[in-house]
Amino acid sequence: MSKIDEVRSAMVQAMKNKDKERKDSLSMLLAALKNKAIDKREDLTEAEENEVILKEIKQTKETLDVTPADRIDIIEECKSRISVYEEFAPKMMDEEEIKGTINKVLAELGIETPTGKDKGKIMKLLMPQVKGKADGKLVNQVLGSMMK
Repeated sequence: MSKIDEVRSAMVQAMKNKDKERKDSLSMLLAALKNKAIDKREDLTEAEENEVILKEIKQTKETLDVTPADRIDIIEECKSRISVYEEFAPKMMDEEEIKGTINKVLAELGIETPTGKDKGKIMKLLMPQVKGKADGKLVNQVLGSMMK
């Protein structure tokens, strides 16, 4: 079952439950997924679907960050939307999993103690392995903490 079908069935359930906020959030997510499929002119792969969902989460978080504190209505809407989107997002890697992946990459490259000069080489191999599975900022922080 594709994410489009999952989101559509969840949206139908939200309509039956008369949950307008959830239905609106799911409708926006469904539109984003469909638009990506239309742009591609074929069905989306699971990785592409996850990419769209993560992009929507990121955009909503950015909206939340720039919203003035006195606009409680927008803040609540963004938080609600993020919680709905996260139901369909892939499970993200935690710090320990990222460290394990970094250690594998270091072993591949034959680097025992990474330095700032090695960062480019490490990231070049590392990012394709964690793309869509981990937050880039977190990966960068974990790698930075491991460097001497």
